[in-house]
Amino acid sequence: MPIRQLPEDLINRIAAGEVVERPASVVKELVENAIDAGASRIVVTTAGGGRSLIRVEDDGSGMDRDDLVLAVERHATSKLADDGLDNIRTLGFRGEALASIGAVAHLIVSSRTAEATSGLRIEVDRSRKSGVAPQAMNRGTIVEVRDLFAGVPARLKFLKSDRAEAAAVADVVKRLAMANPQVHFVLDGADRSPTNWPGGTLAARVMQVMGADFAENAVPLATTRHGVVVTGLAGLPTYSRANSLSQFYFVNGRSVRDKVLLGAVRAAYADFVFRDRFPAIALFVSVDPAAVDVNVHPAKTELRFRDAGGVRSAVIRAVLDALGEGGYRASTTVAEDVMSAFRTPAMAAGTPPPWSGGPARPVAGASTPTDPFASALAGLAEPSARFEPFEPALPQEYPLGSARAQMFENFIVAQNGDSLVLVDQHAAHERLVYEKFKTQLQSGPVASQMHLIPVVVEMPEDDCGRLEEAAPTLERLGLYLDRFGPRAVAIRETPALLGQADIDGLVRDLADGLAEWDSADALGDRLDAIIARMACHGSVRSGRVLRLDEMNALLREMERTPHSGQCIHGRPTYVELRKADLERMFGRTR
Repeated sequence: MPIRQLPEDLINRIAAGEVVERPASVVKELVENAIDAGASRIVVTTAGGGRSLIRVEDDGSGMDRDDLVLAVERHATSKLADDGLDNIRTLGFRGEALASIGAVAHLIVSSRTAEATSGLRIEVDRSRKSGVAPQAMNRGTIVEVRDLFAGVPARLKFLKSDRAEAAAVADVVKRLAMANPQVHFVLDGADRSPTNWPGGTLAARVMQVMGADFAENAVPLATTRHGVVVTGLAGLPTYSRANSLSQFYFVNGRSVRDKVLLGAVRAAYADFVFRDRFPAIALFVSVDPAAVDVNVHPAKTELRFRDAGGVRSAVIRAVLDALGEGGYRASTTVAEDVMSAFRTPAMAAGTPPPWSGGPARPVAGASTPTDPFASALAGLAEPSARFEPFEPALPQEYPLGSARAQMFENFIVAQNGDSLVLVDQHAAHERLVYEKFKTQLQSGPVASQMHLIPVVVEMPEDDCGRLEEAAPTLERLGLYLDRFGPRAVAIRETPALLGQADIDGLVRDLADGLAEWDSADALGDRLDAIIARMACHGSVRSGRVLRLDEMNALLREMERTPHSGQCIHGRPTYVELRKADLERMFGRTR
């Protein structure tokens, strides 16, 4: 078959396949045009998930006759004044959106400038253009898209249900609204409940889009590094989600899904959340427009940073600094989850639930004759430091309160003013040891303590070989070992932070990790994972009876230690229930 030139309408439909993937991508292109036009109010209306109707109305600068005619042509734009792509400061710049939409739908564009006495209208039906006609309207632009993909049945088959497409449209509008808090957004239509977000501050817009819960359980981002400005809000680790829908990324005001940013956030939260959980975050990155290429894909959601390493470093540092400032805080939703577990229809109606089950047996004031917890806490400070006994004080003097009892030999019960605080002693101390490990490692090898008699651990020959190969790296963490025959290793020194740890269990756990990671070379990149395993073995165990002064010492150390609101596995270390919450649990009303 000879080569031939494709007809114009087919060229437009092929080009539309890259720009117009679904109704949400149409909304994105049209709203971006409205923002570039200086709109202060944008109304988006849909029907049938956007298949039947998409209508975007704005009060921007509008277009005159010449601009209106050119706007529906391919590669026609007003946003590249110097024909360069290295200093793009607008959301749109490719000049493809309206032509692509008009190739696969019935498109009506009406516009009026401030100087004009009336508006103008042009229609495009599957690439067939009408003449310009007068239109009565206020200043701004109205774009209507009807019967999307009616002329491309194959594309219609790949669309999801009306509800799913309407949700995708809402997500696009959310992201654009987040990036432009000064603009008033209205989202309405026959397929959704109306949404009205008046223009205002970024903080107010974040609350509108992500909810008051997020704002209450997030810490502010504010870092400048390598010429990269990072702002926004980062959710506390315990405020994690089962999917990434609560993650919003923006670069120079453009909503993006960029691998560098995704990886940076994942790395920053690696110590604090489960691998199958996703932190909530609103991340705004500002860089020199010349340092980023947004002309990567027609959808403009992908980009390339000139200094990707610098951007990654800035984002990680911003998130870690913010989470560090959050201190011991855990999200308030932890308590709400507990309340939900207790809530029943009878309780919702104000009726106390029937009591079932036996009472818990508190252990308070018990003593431990050997291996006092005070020595373990002393290890969290300088090795030579000693634990100072806790002096009783009023409960409201401390954020995590004063210990009152220990339940089931693992949970500390404390009172803080009008709140009840429940602490998982093993999870909390595990985090404290882990953070101390990291701090010591930053300044050099971790301090170790020598054993008068080496501890010999017998294990399979392969495991002994892996530990012997990894010995230089383990010494940085305060663990010194030698091969002791073909099927054993001798442990000469262990990290001082671990105190009287279960050395046999620790060494076997490390051997399992080395087998999983396949090589000692990978160990250097997995120091955090090794430290986590050591911290687990060196922390106070579940089932350990504590004295009141030991419990209070743990609470005070938590208050002084960043990230102590969640354990190294991402679970909360404490739950705070206010007096009002307890009263609701028992159906008490004032």
